[in-house]
Amino acid sequence: MVSLRSSSLLRSLALLCASTLTLGTRAVTAQTMPEDVRRKLVEMGPLYSGPAVLDLYRPLVAAAPKDGVSVTKNLAYGKHPRQVLDVYQPAGKTNAPVLVYVHGGGYVGGNKDDDFVYGNVTTYFARHGVLAINAEYRLAPEYPWPAGGEDVAAMVAWVRNNAAKYGGDPARIYLMGHSAGATHVATYVFDRRVQPRSGHGVAAAILVSGRYRVYSEPDDASFNSVRAYFGADPDRYASRSVVERVPNSRIPVMLVTSEFDQQNLVATTGEMFKALCDRDGGQCPRLVQLKYHNHLSEIYHFNTADDLLGREILEFVGLMAGAPRWPLTN
Repeated sequence: MVSLRSSSLLRSLALLCASTLTLGTRAVTAQTMPEDVRRKLVEMGPLYSGPAVLDLYRPLVAAAPKDGVSVTKNLAYGKHPRQVLDVYQPAGKTNAPVLVYVHGGGYVGGNKDDDFVYGNVTTYFARHGVLAINAEYRLAPEYPWPAGGEDVAAMVAWVRNNAAKYGGDPARIYLMGHSAGATHVATYVFDRRVQPRSGHGVAAAILVSGRYRVYSEPDDASFNSVRAYFGADPDRYASRSVVERVPNSRIPVMLVTSEFDQQNLVATTGEMFKALCDRDGGQCPRLVQLKYHNHLSEIYHFNTADDLLGREILEFVGLMAGAPRWPLTN
C-alpha cells in the first residue's frame, strides 16, 4: 500500500523527470567530462562513497587554474567561531555581481575548507568575474533550526556592508547552496521569520540538491542528522519545511540535481519545482540535471574541464541581472 506521502513524492519525482528530458539531452552534448571520470562515476552509480569521489577529483581540483583571483580568508560575519567566510576577488573588477556559496554537510558537519574542495566553487566564479564568497555556518545539534537560515541572513548583511570594498555590487547578491546549505539558503529567501524587516535583499538563488520538505523517515540514512537540526517532534516538520513558504517570495530560483543523487533529495526538489511553477502561474524555474554526476561530484567538479553547471549558473546570473550573458569560457 502506498502512503499519501510516498504517493506525493512519486508524483514529484515523475514531474521532475519529465521536466529534465529536454535539458538532459542538451547537457549530454555540452558536457566536457573526462572519459575516465565519467566511466568511474557511472560504475559507482548511486552506491558511490565519499572517499572514492574525493580521490577521483582531488588531482583534478589540485591542477585546476587559479590565476587572477586573490583570496582573503576567515573574515567574521558573526561572533561564533564558525561564522566566518572567505572572499575570492577577481582581479581588476568593480561592481561585480556577488555569489555566496553555502556548503553542505548534513546539518551536523562540513566546513568551507573541507579537504580543499569547496574553495574550487568560489575560485571558478571569481575566475569568471564574480566576487565569490565561501561561507561557513553553525552546526546542529548545538544550533538547531532555524540557525542555518539565520546564519545566511548574517552572511547577506555582511555582504551588503562589505562587498564594495572588495569590488562587488551589494545590489546584486546571488545565493548558492548545496545539500544542507541549499536548505539554509532556501530557508532564508522564503521564510520571513529569518529575514530582516526590509526583506531578503537577494537577486536570485541557486539550490543544489537540498532538502525542502522535512518528514519522519527512520529508514533514511540521514534521518539522525535531519532530526538533530529540525528537532525530534514530527508535528513541527510541516512548519519547518521551506517548500511551504515558497509563496512568500518572488525570488528567481535555479534548481539542480544529479543523475545519481539521493532519491529523497530528488523528490523534494520535485516538490520545490512544482511549488515554484504554481507560484509563477506555470512559468517554471530553470532546472538542471547533471548527467553522470552524484551528490558529491556535482560540487567537486567545479573549476575543472567539466564546467557545464558553472556555465549554466553564469548565464542564469547574467540573465537575472538584466545584463548580457557572461562569456562562456573554460
